[in-house]
Amino acid sequence: MAATTLKGKNVDIQLWAKPEDVEWAAMQQLYNIAALPWAYKHVAVMPDVHFGKGATVGSVIAMRDAVSPAAVGVDIGCGMTAVRTSLTAADLPATLAPLRKAIEAAVPVGFGAHKDAAFSRRDARDWKVFWNAFDDLTPVVKANSKRAVQQMGTLGGGNHFIEICLDTTGQVWVMLHSGSRGIGNVLAQHHIGVARKLAHNTELLDRDLAVFLAGTPEMAAYRHDLYWAQDYARRNRGVMLRLVCDVLRRQFPIVTFEDPISAHHNYVSEEVHFGEEVLVTRKGAIRAGRGELGIIPGSMGTGSYIVRGLGNPESFESASHGAGRRMSRTKAKKTFTTEDLKAQTAGVECRKDSGVVDEIPGAYKDIDDVIRNQDDLVEIVTKLKQVVCVKG
Repeated sequence: MAATTLKGKNVDIQLWAKPEDVEWAAMQQLYNIAALPWAYKHVAVMPDVHFGKGATVGSVIAMRDAVSPAAVGVDIGCGMTAVRTSLTAADLPATLAPLRKAIEAAVPVGFGAHKDAAFSRRDARDWKVFWNAFDDLTPVVKANSKRAVQQMGTLGGGNHFIEICLDTTGQVWVMLHSGSRGIGNVLAQHHIGVARKLAHNTELLDRDLAVFLAGTPEMAAYRHDLYWAQDYARRNRGVMLRLVCDVLRRQFPIVTFEDPISAHHNYVSEEVHFGEEVLVTRKGAIRAGRGELGIIPGSMGTGSYIVRGLGNPESFESASHGAGRRMSRTKAKKTFTTEDLKAQTAGVECRKDSGVVDEIPGAYKDIDDVIRNQDDLVEIVTKLKQVVCVKG
């Protein structure tokens, strides 16, 4: 699908979705982003676009010498990891409830945390360097050091999940989605508050889009904390993956695992586009450079895709991060019942209670439509269908 170009105040908007399918509030956010004086070239908008806090989910924003902490979001480094296993559908037991319970016992979900550090001691030096850097973060997070250690290797709630999936050949995959947990949230909220008070942001159409400028101590402090939180998120997914794989090893001693695929979808990266060095913020978007593997999940009952990037320069080499919500959590809870949830997740071993009704497939866009709308951004490697889904 070719992008639709919408005229913006400072830069244009390149939209990989039908304009009439984008809710008014999200479209207003996009025009506010396009009005930022630091925005570069255009704003690239993915087909899973929907309203978000600060910036639109599904937006790719390149800036010269500036970055907006609210555009990154509060779950810094949130992303996906997936790994193909040697197991096939025939290896799985008829009843999958014990497997789900074993995963939930190994990986704390919701507000849960580990009692002790869950990360591997086999690479102690690397972990020591990482944790020592905690002392250099903004002082506001110092009281959160113990919690940050205990939440390493935990899922969280909301749209985060762990899944056991089957691909189109019947091969078993592990897939999970999480980010920088509480520590990323605290860091993000602090820096968003700092940015809003800076004088150069006073005339913005939306103060939630307040930016830090290159060469300032505020920018240096944010980028330092941002990159640490992105690393935390990457490590968090790695620890969770090890814990889930250990569950599979105990139940299936012969299982082996391929190299994992992993990607952030709420983050900042220093990149070169159209010949210029820029800071690219992907909020609800993955990097899709030519040949790069990525993960685009659907909802808890509809399946997901492993994709390969096509390196489209107009999207700043990006693609969507998932199906994208078509209604808010509040509206979903008012619209659907637990009976609807049971019907829409039939065949999936998962929670089917009121606590996850807001994650019902009907609250999300059609993942197949979302994939079709970005056929110039990615190509399909395989489709996955979950048989186990763990939610917080």
